[in-house]
Amino acid sequence: MPEDKFLLYVQTSDDPERQYSPLVLAQTAKAMDIEAKVYYLGQGLRILKGDTAKKIQMGNFPSIYDMQQKCMEMGIEIYVCEASKQMLGWDKIELAPGLKIVGAGTLNDLVLDAAGTMWF
Repeated sequence: MPEDKFLLYVQTSDDPERQYSPLVLAQTAKAMDIEAKVYYLGQGLRILKGDTAKKIQMGNFPSIYDMQQKCMEMGIEIYVCEASKQMLGWDKIELAPGLKIVGAGTLNDLVLDAAGTMWF
């Protein structure tokens, strides 16, 4: 894969069972020396509110919050859609440190630049 290409994982769901796939795949890509990015869109933002991500833990995996933190420690950027935030009425909501709030057009740019995109 060319050095300037990356894999994009888009999370659109707030279903707890669907939260791990994009984070595990992003961490796996990074371990394979492939750049990865994660983008939260629509209902996917609901798990970012308050301590929700800290409360989601399945099987022997760490919490979703810990998985997100690990991604960011690995250099994986995690984006949050500003338009989705507004759609949910979240004008003054605090999100976990390190998450990047971006405009909706950012997703279009990321998709156009990505070597591959997966949606969850």
